Amino acid sequence: MATATKNSTASKKSQSNKTKNVQNKETKPKGNQNNNKSRQPSSKAKGPQHSNMVRNVTLVLALLGIGISVFALYVEVMKEMNPNYVALCDISSYMSCSKVLTSRYAKGFGIVDQIFSKDHILNQPNPVYGIMFYLLQALLALKATAAIALVQATLAILANIGSVYLGYILVYVLEDFCLVCITTYVVNFLLLGASLTKVWQTTMASSPSSKVSSKKKKK
Repeated sequence: MATATKNSTASKKSQSNKTKNVQNKETKPKGNQNNNKSRQPSSKAKGPQHSNMVRNVTLVLALLGIGISVFALYVEVMKEMNPNYVALCDISSYMSCSKVLTSRYAKGFGIVDQIFSKDHILNQPNPVYGIMFYLLQALLALKATAAIALVQATLAILANIGSVYLGYILVYVLEDFCLVCITTYVVNFLLLGASLTKVWQTTMASSPSSKVSSKKKKK
């Protein structure tokens, strides 16, 4: 009888040890899975970071464009008030921004006066249109929707078409190299890149595949 009880207790202990080993094996992979999940970077964290970067780049470029446009408008006004005024960007006879900013193409892009008249309300200095454009870009950068991104991209495309047109006038008609003008062309091109990036981001964020993947991650 003593040997039988000893065998039964030994068997019970062995069975309990086996069950503990099985439980430990089952719990270990779960811990590893949790660690792997915690190590994987979430796509949700990446999305806002990229959108914030595009927004900040757009704001910096828009502020730079506003500053350049204000300076160009100041040079134009000063040159009209004082023909002997020499601007900081007047480096030589072939590199003179005041020469360009006082030409007929510096107001209404040289088109409005041909369609309407010189005294028409739309025949404003080109820097005025530039200030309005950059202000719009800065305001629209604060909202991250597909519709607003499309408006930003459309405005940037129009601005770059204007840059190509004015660049042609600058080189082949006025035969001058305007540092202020070239800088605005570069800013417009960079704004176009930022706006197209925003269009891509908002389109991907609103696509059905991204919504399905986000729902799966929530589950």
